Amino acid sequence: MSAGPSRSQDPFIGREILNGQFKILQKIGSGGMGAVYKASQPEMNRMVAVKILHPKLTNRQDLASRFRREARAMSHLSHPNTARVFLYGELEDGSLYIVMEYLEGKNLNQTVRAEGPLSMDRALPILIQTCGALEEAHRAGIIHRDLKPENIFLCQQGGLRDFAKVLDFGLAKVTEREMRPGSVILTQEGMVFGTPEFMSPEQAQGKTLTPASDIYSLAVILFEVLTGKLPFDAKTAMDFLQLHVMGTPIALSQRVPGRTFPPLLDQIMARALAKKPEERFASAAEFGEALSAVRDGRETPVMLPPGASTPPPPDAGRPVAPIAKESRRETGHPRAGARPNSTLKLALIGVACLVVGAVAAVIIMKLAGG
Repeated sequence: MSAGPSRSQDPFIGREILNGQFKILQKIGSGGMGAVYKASQPEMNRMVAVKILHPKLTNRQDLASRFRREARAMSHLSHPNTARVFLYGELEDGSLYIVMEYLEGKNLNQTVRAEGPLSMDRALPILIQTCGALEEAHRAGIIHRDLKPENIFLCQQGGLRDFAKVLDFGLAKVTEREMRPGSVILTQEGMVFGTPEFMSPEQAQGKTLTPASDIYSLAVILFEVLTGKLPFDAKTAMDFLQLHVMGTPIALSQRVPGRTFPPLLDQIMARALAKKPEERFASAAEFGEALSAVRDGRETPVMLPPGASTPPPPDAGRPVAPIAKESRRETGHPRAGARPNSTLKLALIGVACLVVGAVAAVIIMKLAGG
């Protein structure tokens, strides 16, 4: 993300919107789809964040629908670890907007880049909080689909140093039981949306997603937060897609020489990173409870996928080349000073990463996204 232009260049700065309910003070982030502003709400005596879709994109049904879907998804959630949406709709000039709580802090990716891998004592509570937010979303029939460190924001709240807030439900999918007549499903068979490093195997193949898909992504996040690396050695997005589908993840304890992790945590990660969704934890709450057992030092048996054990080290001779952080797509709550947005849209043509002999063709395109 990039810092905003001066007031003279931005027509929203200094402007009152929604009959004077909010006054736009400054831009705090921007992307291809729009911008996020800090605004005051005098009647409530509080600051808010206002996300506005670029007016020129309002006529793009796909982007406008994605924007509205993010607002609807988040407005149905009330968990303290989910960024709250107060209001959404259309401004007088036709621009779409979302008014949400204003957060001060930095996202999990920024934290790890600045401070290095986190200790278990710090990382586990963050992920446990995130599990709570996802459990509520999943019970409401909402799957996030783009979980990554950039979409977990850390702020000081409730006496906690790292109060986690799950952001950016712009790619959220409402499950079939929550669909209503007339709803538009933006995803199409053979299309993959998300961030390659954190995709579940089924997402990499363009298959139906379930809450277990988010659990897999969350496990990859935990792995990176604890080690500073990903559970697979890959150089390209295609490599990641293939390894998520067919590769064996590297164990935490074998990823960082000289640093050890409890065997129970390795077992938990092996289950959360199982290739088959039905072999992972049954819910985000169950995953969070397992992580709580590690945090509290409790011995809790973990049922591993059939034939699974502590993952082996990477194949001998395979180059270790974690994907560069800067290449990752960022769609989280924008903040001034955040790295440039490079939204990726992955169109999976045919069947990607299947059995040996299958040919996968993946087109990676830049998408104007926020």
